Amino acid sequence: MSEQMPAELLKARSKIDQIDRQLVELLAIRFQLTLQVGLLKADQGLAAFDESREAQKLDELRQLCQEQGLDSEFITELFKRIMEEVVKNHNKLKDV
Repeated sequence: MSEQMPAELLKARSKIDQIDRQLVELLAIRFQLTLQVGLLKADQGLAAFDESREAQKLDELRQLCQEQGLDSEFITELFKRIMEEVVKNHNKLKDV
C-alpha cells in the first residue's frame, strides 16, 4: 500500500535532488580543473601531491565549516577523499 506523501516533503526532496545534481556537476568541473593542474605538474616534473597545499585547503575548509555550522570532521574527510582521487589521477598522468 502506498501512502500519499505530503506536498511539503516532496518539495523538499525535489530540492535535495536538484542540489545533488549540482554537487555532481560541480565535482565534474572540479575534476576537469584538477586534470589541467595534473597536466601542468606532469609537464613541469612536479610532484602529484603537494602537502602544504592540501593542509592549507583543509584549514580553509575547516574555517568555512565553522562559519556555516557544519561538521568540519565530516567535510574534511570528504575532501581528503576527493584529494586522494586527484593525486591518484595526477600520478596516472606521470605514467603516460
